[in-house]
Amino acid sequence: MTKLTLTAHKKQRLLLWGRYTGASVAAAAVSEIAILTAYGLGAAAFVASVIAWVSGAVPNYLLNRYWAWQQRGKADRKRETLPYVVIVIVTAVAAIGVTTLADSWAQGHIASHSVRTILVGAVYLGTYGFMFILKFVLFDRLIFGRCGMGIRGAMS
Repeated sequence: MTKLTLTAHKKQRLLLWGRYTGASVAAAAVSEIAILTAYGLGAAAFVASVIAWVSGAVPNYLLNRYWAWQQRGKADRKRETLPYVVIVIVTAVAAIGVTTLADSWAQGHIASHSVRTILVGAVYLGTYGFMFILKFVLFDRLIFGRCGMGIRGAMS
């Protein structure tokens, strides 16, 4: 049998990945509830997607900054806040675009509003699932990991 041993660095990275995953799941749950509620109550797919994005973006930032990457102190606007905003806006534009396209297709092919709501919610969630790993790499390499603070700064 091969004994599996993890170095301190690998343990820290695994812990970071776990916290990032937890933060992402929590933010995705908030967003998914928001889009299903807004769209289910009759909001246009575009509007429901924007509401969902806003609902999830704030907890996502806070959970990632303070819990996943263990950042403390004031955020640097140019090195942290601005790149974060750009990344999540690009993700939001992708999710809003794909969700709106799915809704346009569903309007012509699916009579049941409940089924359309489930489809639009699944497409919205799927877009964020697709972006999950890319966002981790970008957050780690461009935003939270390079600030010289927190978990990444302690490991370097």
